[in-house]
Amino acid sequence: MSRWFRNGTLYLLILAAFFILLFRLANSGQQQIEIGINKVALDARNGLVKSISVTSGDTMLRVKLTSGDEVLSRKEAGVPLLDTLAQLGVTEDVIDQYGMKINFEPESPWGNWMAILGSLLPLLLFGGLIFFLFRQAQGGANQALSFGKSKARVLSGDKPTVTFEDVAGVEEAKQELIEVVDFLREPEKFIALGARIPKGVLMVGPPGCGKTLMARAVAGEAAVPFFSISGSEFVEMFVGVGASRVRDLFDQAKEQSPCIVFIDEVDAVGRHRGAGLGGSHDEREQTLNQILVEMDGFDTDTNIIIMAATNRPDILDQALLRPGRFDRRVVIDRPDMKGRRKILDIHVRGKPLARGVNLEVVAKQTPGFSGADIENLVNEAAILAARRDAKSIGMEDMQEAIEKVIAGPERKSRLISDEEREIIAYHEAGHAVVMHSLPHCDPVHKVSIVSRGMALGYTMPLLEDRHLHHKAKFEDDLAGFLGGRAAEELIFGDVTTGAGNDLERVTKMARSMVTQYGMSKKLGPLQFGEKEELVFLGKEIGEQRNYSEAVAREIDFEIKRIVTEAYERAKNALIENKDKLTELAERLMEAETVDASEFEALMV
Repeated sequence: MSRWFRNGTLYLLILAAFFILLFRLANSGQQQIEIGINKVALDARNGLVKSISVTSGDTMLRVKLTSGDEVLSRKEAGVPLLDTLAQLGVTEDVIDQYGMKINFEPESPWGNWMAILGSLLPLLLFGGLIFFLFRQAQGGANQALSFGKSKARVLSGDKPTVTFEDVAGVEEAKQELIEVVDFLREPEKFIALGARIPKGVLMVGPPGCGKTLMARAVAGEAAVPFFSISGSEFVEMFVGVGASRVRDLFDQAKEQSPCIVFIDEVDAVGRHRGAGLGGSHDEREQTLNQILVEMDGFDTDTNIIIMAATNRPDILDQALLRPGRFDRRVVIDRPDMKGRRKILDIHVRGKPLARGVNLEVVAKQTPGFSGADIENLVNEAAILAARRDAKSIGMEDMQEAIEKVIAGPERKSRLISDEEREIIAYHEAGHAVVMHSLPHCDPVHKVSIVSRGMALGYTMPLLEDRHLHHKAKFEDDLAGFLGGRAAEELIFGDVTTGAGNDLERVTKMARSMVTQYGMSKKLGPLQFGEKEELVFLGKEIGEQRNYSEAVAREIDFEIKRIVTEAYERAKNALIENKDKLTELAERLMEAETVDASEFEALMV
């Protein structure tokens, strides 16, 4: 039957049957009128009948009238036609008088078969259509009848595609997971010491930092079967499907143990119970309950390690995080400068690099980038090199890719008047001069008045990886953000809307200094406000004020004081370096972009 589907024969048969049915339906609308045998005898006595033919087993009469019309009639089976007509007054004399012809047609076996086929054709067509739809529904491992089956993808483990050599920038997390690999390879070493391997490993970290890649590397290193499934694949619109899929997944895993079961985005089914819109009988919660039982129920003697990944560990149910289920939590955070350098080495494999490419500089220019961001960066650089028909990726391609990922593509086609161009040049020059003048600001790497994304121009600092931020650093950064607006006021005596984003960032930073970090001498080392969050939504929805109106007024005054002082520092720095400000702005209007070396030369 499958061969019929492949060569299209069955489709042609169904199409032919469909047209035959249409033909029969069309002819059924033109069926001849059937009259009684008495009416036939009356017409025959009146000379209106031209001929009578007997068909269909000596019961059906086809009567042709002198007017040219044809009608049908029936008689009793087994009674000869002449006897029937004679009883109704149509004698041989009447037949001879009007010259009627009496025909006896032999019964054709094909006629019966065609009648039977015509009756069965609609049923055959309907049955073929149902069979075709059923076969289509069975495609893909009988999906129509396998709602409760697990959709996990299984990797055998004998041909690893990813190993720990393909993962960089998370050395501590890698060391934690090497122990899992060692247990799967040599469980006797741990059992001899009475050690119990962690039942589950929860990988936590921001998006794009390599949680899924790390799980694939563990599977490749351990050389055991690897079941991979997303948390969202458990839950369907049908009640009980999620729990059924969990049972089926673990049944498959037990058959192939030792093995690894990896649940990506586990927060899709692992949120706090009782927080869903469906109450305690929510389908998602039934799925979570089944996962909890499978991980640490009565049947605990299984050699299965559960790995899961999430970027929202704060919304997971506490029963899921207790020892015996997810015993170990591995943090996979954004890489530091050394980690970014190693990730770059991995992603430039097999890509031709020009001699001038310095990956150390690229790593320094990308603080806060995740592994996925760095992969995208290298790919964008390769695309830019191909766009200019180059044979290798140059440093200029890397630099352009960094700026494209951070700020967006260049918009050289944007029409900007000479007056606005001058304002933008002084605005960006103001940022750069203030940042260069203050000791705690990051060094300026590039200044440009070429539009990118929504920005009319940008000043790019060379950021460093920091985990602690000093108050002095905050104050200098505030002045640097306000340098553009201060330059506009100093040079043109007016301000524009170009500093809108700068003011937003300044206000947010100053408020954090006062309400979160206790950096206000007047209010002291206190934290103000409590964040409100809905577990089901998984996001912050507001802030609860745990302070009085008088304190709120003091907070506003402190924020204004911090911003005002930073603005005055920016203006003073620009007044002291006004000649450098003008020189840099004129150079920007001429060349549009000034890099770090040229900027340092101008500031001397």
